[in-house]
Amino acid sequence: MEQQLSVNLTIPIPNDTVLIRKVELEELRSRELMGVYWSMKDLEKRTGKKSEWLKENILFRPLFRKELDSQNGGFVYYPKGKGQTWSFQASKMAVFLDRNFHLVFR
Repeated sequence: MEQQLSVNLTIPIPNDTVLIRKVELEELRSRELMGVYWSMKDLEKRTGKKSEWLKENILFRPLFRKELDSQNGGFVYYPKGKGQTWSFQASKMAVFLDRNFHLVFR
């Protein structure tokens, strides 16, 4: 027969710390990007890649463009001419990057 030891343990939690469930943390993270739009500079910072690389490997690849382009109901605004800038719906772009990592880096 197995022996068991019952222990009552107190672990101090600093006043500036809060314990939450992982599900709640993920919800908070996803809400953080809701209603936020990234510029190309923001996307460069997030990915650590330059705009030329992002365009070549993600934005202009036919595999992704159909899904991304706002003209097709996507979440990326592709500039149509001089003076216009890229715009990315941050929450959806973040999910796209995570979901397609394996395809981007083939």
